[in-house]
Amino acid sequence: MRGSVDGLASSAPIGAMLPAIFADDDLAQRFVAGLDEVLAPFLVVLDNLDSYFDPALAPVDFTRWLADWVGAETDGIETDAIGAGGATAGGSEGERRLRAAVAAATYLHRVRGTRRGLSEAVRLVFGVPPRITESGAAEWHARPLGPVPGDRRPHLHVSLVLPDPTPADEYRLDVLVAAARPAHMPYTVEVTAATAAERTTDR
Repeated sequence: MRGSVDGLASSAPIGAMLPAIFADDDLAQRFVAGLDEVLAPFLVVLDNLDSYFDPALAPVDFTRWLADWVGAETDGIETDAIGAGGATAGGSEGERRLRAAVAAATYLHRVRGTRRGLSEAVRLVFGVPPRITESGAAEWHARPLGPVPGDRRPHLHVSLVLPDPTPADEYRLDVLVAAARPAHMPYTVEVTAATAAERTTDR
């Protein structure tokens, strides 16, 4: 959380704003200097307010708040280990995924309910793209009454291959797909472990 910072100088010292009669008044200057120390963090935040709304620059705790504000899909992104006061040294994988999810939120809202939107939402949370099979299809013919593509019965299947899956991963995937799929589309999900060959390919 935001708070006082030892030795932080104020960008607008109160002492310099006092009437001239207090310019050489040691008591008055020391008194307002104490207020400067309290107000300095607020002034720093206001001076850099635009950075707080940039997911690449905002403190991690504020980025979590931004995620709620913009409706970013963050289920399954592990951020509990990230320091509440700011970024960890070098940043963690969970922190990078959180920032990426917030940055992509506006785009994902535009493509919500599409195959592309679902694939990107899953990739941002789990770090790997899913395999999606669906019943819908589109095709054109030069003559009328051509064959109708796709299946009459709607269905959607999302499978995900992870290096070390846990039972919680399938639940997280199910929640994510339920939120990002077309509302009318029945769906199933599957999480499997990557084979040795797939792990070697990923590297």
